[in-house]
Amino acid sequence: MRKQGQGRCGEVGRASRFAFHVPPCTPCAQPSRKADTGPTSGPFAPPRGAALSGFHLGLKGHGLLLCLQLFLDDSKMKNFITCFKDPQFLVFFFSRLRPNRSGRYETSFPFLSPCGRERNFLRCEDRPVVFTHLLAAGPEPPRLSYCGGGEALTVPFEPARLLPLAANGRLYHPAPERAGGVGLVRSALAFELSACFEYAPGAPELPSHVRWQGCRFALTMDLAPLLPAAPPR
Repeated sequence: MRKQGQGRCGEVGRASRFAFHVPPCTPCAQPSRKADTGPTSGPFAPPRGAALSGFHLGLKGHGLLLCLQLFLDDSKMKNFITCFKDPQFLVFFFSRLRPNRSGRYETSFPFLSPCGRERNFLRCEDRPVVFTHLLAAGPEPPRLSYCGGGEALTVPFEPARLLPLAANGRLYHPAPERAGGVGLVRSALAFELSACFEYAPGAPELPSHVRWQGCRFALTMDLAPLLPAAPPR
């Protein structure tokens, strides 16, 4: 059991100088859409009345940066009651996520998750992959779980490749290549990891190193080119 105040970085936790920002929750506008032919049944078929092969969803910011709530984009009420919560569906949806190169809604919905002939279009406030939990129990190397998938949706945790951005106060980590190669770290987890950051003298805005399990790593910042335009505060 970890002692109170002891962080995963192996040192007593301290307040971070990197300010994490909580963005506002902004609803998405629904574009006009037409129902194409496609499957109408199956374990992951859209709800009755939804457009087939043009199923639109949105990731909505809620509380701490992103609590990973997935909605039908034209839902009038976006809350815990109306979001998709089934773990099996979330694993199915996000394991198939890829850039939208279908020729439809590519600007408004930059990602899609295919299901047979059906195309589930997705847009989000920042990145489609949101890391929510660090799985570090047992002898295996730690992994980051994303998008509500538990152990079924994970990537190896690479502390040296954490990318804090001063422009928007958010923390990023490598994600699957098919989903853009970089994902957003949920604020609750980002606050915990920030206790491991070290800052160079005279450079208080961004950390230069991270301590993890007794080791000190220089932050590579190699994910920066994948974020050409930082989302606004």
